[in-house]
Amino acid sequence: MFVQKPLTCVEICAGAGGQALGLAMAGFVHVALVEYEADYCKTLKQNRPEWNVICADVRNFDGKPYEGVDLLAGGVPCPPFSIAGKQLGKDDERDLFPEALRLIKEIKPRAVMLENVRGFLDNGFSEYRQYILKSIEKLGYDTQIKLLNASDFGVPQLRPRVVIVGIRREENRNFTYPQGDSQIAPTVGNTLYDVMAENKWKGAKKWAQNANKIAPTLVGGSKKHGGPDLGPVRARNAWAELGVDGRGVANMAPEPDFEGMPRLTSRMLARIQGFPDTWTFGKKKTAACRMIGNAFPPPVAKAVGEKIKECLEDECIDCERAVSLSRKIV
Repeated sequence: MFVQKPLTCVEICAGAGGQALGLAMAGFVHVALVEYEADYCKTLKQNRPEWNVICADVRNFDGKPYEGVDLLAGGVPCPPFSIAGKQLGKDDERDLFPEALRLIKEIKPRAVMLENVRGFLDNGFSEYRQYILKSIEKLGYDTQIKLLNASDFGVPQLRPRVVIVGIRREENRNFTYPQGDSQIAPTVGNTLYDVMAENKWKGAKKWAQNANKIAPTLVGGSKKHGGPDLGPVRARNAWAELGVDGRGVANMAPEPDFEGMPRLTSRMLARIQGFPDTWTFGKKKTAACRMIGNAFPPPVAKAVGEKIKECLEDECIDCERAVSLSRKIV
């Protein structure tokens, strides 16, 4: 009886594990996760002690020992392309796309998955975007790029993310992105009612009924900017429409006689990002907010990972296809 071997994955810029968790749920086994920040590394190790977490600058990571893994994945830093930053693109010292290209060349994975913010699709980055896609193609991959909305995959949040997928040309596989469903995302109220009411807050039910939309985009910030709150004024105003005080993050759910707009706890934020309640982020509130806000929602990573897995496990072979997928923008 034939037994399919588990598909292996190396992940760079692993963060607090959103993408890694989703890919693991899709069936990938991580042989290495590279992350630079100590708090993030600690979170990865606490939640998955069996993972090989390498706490190092990806610029110093040697991919050659991992040559031939099934998937190289990563969420390279988004500030160079985020509208919340200066959008310096390739001129930003935090741009790690060149390192991703180096590692694709060294590791030669069967598939590549890289994610970033919607700003990566801005016209101002067109030339650089095409350079990245063409560079991956030159390394032997058919590449596609698509904007995916987290809410289409059950995440109660407005969070569009750009996902690049490359499949080695010699694999002769026809990758297609997951479709998703814009009607399946629960509201903030439905998502958080039980944790908002866990201290028997009398106003929890009414609050949940009024919090009848998905959340605005969670903001993680950086080491220099951002704290334990829900972002700048515009973001806080959007949260206020849902009955949430975005000026800070609470340590616990509201008490029984609480009046006014409640603040969210880090556990509530994690739910809105698509993390299970079992995934912990340590006791440092500011660090937890950054980790959660900067994460790639696990349900989205899982959906994309499942489609990649289908290809690599011989379920999407298309030997007669005549049209190249190279640099195709869906």
